[in-house]
Amino acid sequence: MRIKKSCIVALLAACCGIASAQITDLETSIRDEKAVTEKKDSTKWKWGGMFGVNASQASFTNWAAGGENSVGGNGMVNLWVNYIGDKSSWENTLDLGYGLLYQESDGLRKTDDKIDFSSKYGLKASKHWYYAAMLNFKTQFAEGYNYPNDSVRISNFMAPGYLTGAIGMDYRPHPVFTAFISPITARFTFVLDKTLSKQGAFGVASGEEYRIECGGYLRLVYNQSFLKNSITVISKLDLFSNYYANSGSKAKPQNVDVNWENIISFKINKYISANINTLLIYDDDIKMPTGKKDSEGNDITEGPKLQFKEVVGIGLSYKF
Repeated sequence: MRIKKSCIVALLAACCGIASAQITDLETSIRDEKAVTEKKDSTKWKWGGMFGVNASQASFTNWAAGGENSVGGNGMVNLWVNYIGDKSSWENTLDLGYGLLYQESDGLRKTDDKIDFSSKYGLKASKHWYYAAMLNFKTQFAEGYNYPNDSVRISNFMAPGYLTGAIGMDYRPHPVFTAFISPITARFTFVLDKTLSKQGAFGVASGEEYRIECGGYLRLVYNQSFLKNSITVISKLDLFSNYYANSGSKAKPQNVDVNWENIISFKINKYISANINTLLIYDDDIKMPTGKKDSEGNDITEGPKLQFKEVVGIGLSYKF
């Protein structure tokens, strides 16, 4: 009997030892996994982007309702690199876009053209506020014409080109929304095309290649995904009020320049998506050309107008 009891006690002790060892191993595994997860979540640098190519084509043969053969396509690239620290942040984005359309009667025309780079650095001031400085650069790749007159060039690379530098405060109440407020902003408008600079295009004085403005600036950015990243909405609103302008021009702080871009992306599957891209611009310094000339042969222009562009497409895309 004593032998049996001794065997039972030894067996129980062995079982307890094995269970204790398994629990210890499990705790160690959980602790190691938690450490790896925390290390992954505390990564300072994060980066990603999206590439997209959309195409369209139409062909007509003896079509009673009428129509015109055409083929078109546009591509877009969105890249971002961010550094998120305990006391500071640095956000960088690059947006590129270009599109062409060919029609039998009109030939080749540009439908989209964009270069937009932005960099913003901030030092944490409180829970949601950062002291921040921002740099933004915008221009286009190629020449633009006053269609249907393709002999009148109205824009070009660095004509215009916009360089904006601002110092202010950045409000970040949520990861999907930021508001950058700057009472001290300098904006340079470049027109490096000699023909356009002689015309005084985009607010520069006739013959000048650049213009300097100083004023207040507000930039709102909203970036949110829905339905397990199937729908992505990106909205960027830039407002600029000019306190001072050089080249003898008069500042008009009440005439606020507006640049509002919206991108809505619908993910169909891993490589196919549909995109809606809209851009609304109002710039008090941009006089809209009419393509007409007066009796002395000078170009006739009108005052500033609300500009709107929409690009809708479906095609290949890759997001990472």
